[in-house]
Amino acid sequence: MSKTETKAQGKTAFPAAPSPAAEVKTALAGFMSDIKTFHDDIDTKLQQQEERLTMLDRKSQTHTRPALAAAAEFEAPHQKAFEAYLRSGDDDALRGLDLEGKAMSTTVSADGGYLVDPETAETIASTLISSASIRQLANVVNVEGTAYDVLIDQSDLGSGWADETTSTTETGTPTIDRISIPLHELSAMPKISQRLLDDSAFNIEAWMAGRVADKFARAEAASFINGDGADKPTGILDHTMVDDASWSWGNLGYIATGVSGDFSAVDPADDIVDLAYALGADYRAGASFVMNSKTAGAVRKMKDADGRFLWSDGLAAGEPARLMGYPVLIAEDMPDIAADSYSMAFGDFGAGYTIAERPDTRILRDPFSAKPHVLFYATKRVGGDVSDFAAIKLLKFGVS
Repeated sequence: MSKTETKAQGKTAFPAAPSPAAEVKTALAGFMSDIKTFHDDIDTKLQQQEERLTMLDRKSQTHTRPALAAAAEFEAPHQKAFEAYLRSGDDDALRGLDLEGKAMSTTVSADGGYLVDPETAETIASTLISSASIRQLANVVNVEGTAYDVLIDQSDLGSGWADETTSTTETGTPTIDRISIPLHELSAMPKISQRLLDDSAFNIEAWMAGRVADKFARAEAASFINGDGADKPTGILDHTMVDDASWSWGNLGYIATGVSGDFSAVDPADDIVDLAYALGADYRAGASFVMNSKTAGAVRKMKDADGRFLWSDGLAAGEPARLMGYPVLIAEDMPDIAADSYSMAFGDFGAGYTIAERPDTRILRDPFSAKPHVLFYATKRVGGDVSDFAAIKLLKFGVS
């Protein structure tokens, strides 16, 4: 091997350096690639924006509308299905769901009525409870039939003293009375414009629950006080009232103030004391006063013989006012003080008045009868009546 070859083999071989032209070409290619990517992104965003702004088909709007509550829809498919039915009448999702609820059946009935989903029905119930109604005090039961029977044992079992030599004689046997409370249909029919239904920002469930609850609460509150039992509950003031000295089962006893249309002129506070102690001791433990705001305004000015107010406001938020230590419910459907009016009631309404209702509220959608509005026919079955005539006493603003 020559010296020249040996020297060549001892050197390290390096690749040839790229030419300046190749470097410029590579850099230019990368730059153009970045430009194209940026341009594609801009085109994509513009296309998406154009699709949002130029939707012409109503069905496309429904499918692309942002969800009112994505998490809630994921967790509660019945809510999504119910909203679709209210907005567009699409009942496919409702028919495909097997829905269950604690206090109601959400199966689709054959007559086209659809039960309110559990979340909406729960909102309505909450509103009803918070309204100024004796529902807050009464015994409320859920039934599946068309009526609810209350069994009352209002007689006494006979007894006697005996010794070891005297034969025992037959004693009196108690009898049981049956009070039947039929359920009546309470209905409301609000309407919504189709344009409002198409508005994605509109909370349709909250609106519907509020409208139906308001209508039902006002109708129920009035009927539980003054209802005549004709296609509505029987109110406490629809029964025969008799002087408490001659009270008998089937009637409500009253205490008269002795003055027509007013309290007693000498000691007005005594009328309230007499009313409270006309009620049996067993009932007084859970008793409440019921009156409207005008009557309450007159009562809260009264003082006892020692100059202390009979009325005291609740010390904590949500706690009811008290009269002689008993809670007061302000029910505006009670009559104002007038001649021979029964403007104040006192009793254990949990024992004395029973409200029976079906646990489901039904919604029927009608998009045809009031175009361009959509009608929603909501119904609820409810009944009520006095279930213990000894548990409620009334104050009559009359001479006798």
